[in-house]
Amino acid sequence: MINILVVVEDNRGSMHRMSKEAIAGAQKIGGSITALVIGDNADTISNELSSIAIEKTLVVKHELVSSYNPDGYTEIVTQVIESTSPDMLVIGHTYQTRDFMPRVSARIDIPFIPDIIEVEQDIYTKQVLNSKLNSSVSSLSDMKILSFQSACFSAEDILTGRSSSQNFDVDLDPSIVRSISEEPFQESAAEVDLESAELIVSVGRGIEKEDNIPIAFTLAEVLGAEVSASRPVIDSGWLPSFRQIGSSGSAVSPKLYFSLGISGAIQHVVGMKGSKNIIAVNKDPDAPIFEIADYAVVGDLLEIVPKLIEALKTEKDL
Repeated sequence: MINILVVVEDNRGSMHRMSKEAIAGAQKIGGSITALVIGDNADTISNELSSIAIEKTLVVKHELVSSYNPDGYTEIVTQVIESTSPDMLVIGHTYQTRDFMPRVSARIDIPFIPDIIEVEQDIYTKQVLNSKLNSSVSSLSDMKILSFQSACFSAEDILTGRSSSQNFDVDLDPSIVRSISEEPFQESAAEVDLESAELIVSVGRGIEKEDNIPIAFTLAEVLGAEVSASRPVIDSGWLPSFRQIGSSGSAVSPKLYFSLGISGAIQHVVGMKGSKNIIAVNKDPDAPIFEIADYAVVGDLLEIVPKLIEALKTEKDL
């Protein structure tokens, strides 16, 4: 049986969705699983983990890592690895992971294999060339360090159970902390967390012009959703870059993804293919987005969406 360490990310006081997916992945791989939580919210997240079928949770609280900073996290994860000697470390491929895990890899001189979409024994599959091709990767290192792409595994597949927790003491010198993240560390410049959103309304070039963007926000408000966009909308300057979905933006896996006027280019699809349900509205009956949509609506979104908004508002008023 292999020993797997899962580094869990704090998302404003609760476990990050992609950390849940990483735990589901670790359970599928099989072995004895230990979770690591860091920071002021570690006890709260440890309580979440107590009902999940893992071996135990290691809790690290220290004044130097009350919130995320890459130097402190690098030192802590390195010390935990050296103390527990896991066979594998897994983590969700979030912005935070991209920030500090390469440093951990360099510190312990073990390759980091990021953004995995599939695991088959000791073969790890990654997407390359803007997700146009899959590449199979293996490692000769005794220990494996992997991060999972969003929706590689489903948080809904987590096995429940009972697990214990214990404090893990670390030795941190204040001199190691040379950089401080903004409080709290966020995955974008705004109060938007697309990667954790359960409902997303996303707009593409079919919205036609910037003046029509408010239609998407109105629908999102009625649904209680976040708003995102495809690259053409971002490149046009109609929405800020932190709302972009796709190979050069965020990867999401909401319960509902509402696609408005998005053609469905592979660069966009790679960022939302893990969505549980996809509703697509597009004037082009041959739009590639319809190939992956659960519900396809052929028509002008500028006519359809306002009617949908009114219907939803009426339903809420009943």
